[in-house]
Amino acid sequence: MDTTQRTDQQRSADRRRRELLEAADRVVLRDGPQASMNAIAAEAGITKPILYRHFGDKGGLYAALAKRHTDALLNSLRAALDAPAERRERVEATLDTYLAAIEARPQVYRFLMHPADGGHADGGQAGDPAFDVGKHSIPLLRRMGEELAQVIEDRLDLGPGGQQLARVWGHGIVGMMHAAGDWWLQERPCSRAELVRSLADLLWGRLAAAGDKIGSPGF
Repeated sequence: MDTTQRTDQQRSADRRRRELLEAADRVVLRDGPQASMNAIAAEAGITKPILYRHFGDKGGLYAALAKRHTDALLNSLRAALDAPAERRERVEATLDTYLAAIEARPQVYRFLMHPADGGHADGGQAGDPAFDVGKHSIPLLRRMGEELAQVIEDRLDLGPGGQQLARVWGHGIVGMMHAAGDWWLQERPCSRAELVRSLADLLWGRLAAAGDKIGSPGF
């Protein structure tokens, strides 16, 4: 097989994978944590063994969906951090971007972060357990924490031990956003704007005091 044929086959495989992930997204938007491999295969117009062939197992499909949505969210968060504004405005915009994302697609958020309630996601069929969300959601949050830590380290002058402090802040901020957002999405005790202001107030003391690194775009 020559290089052109291999390239064409890879493009075809990549296109088919994207189509299957889009079908999975449609099911997740409809069913949330109850999304099943049977429903996803039916939405894609294929059999379940073909779906397994592309992703290996449920964990593989979940990981692919998690990466797809985490990539999109991280791109939005980076855009908020890069916006031409004062630091306080960028902090609030970044918090709001995260909360707006989970508010806009709550079923996707619940699928990524919460397992289906008991039983089996495919109608209780033996040997076909629910998505193991807990196995994958922690790495997803860890990735976000590391990404934010890198931004903080690159942009803020934190002095000696700055790399470790940046990781503490990065993971702490992501943990705070996740926990507060999860609670807020479930109970809706206040408006999104009120939650953003309250969280920004909590963060603002040390963030306001830290100087920008020379030559960085600033935080």
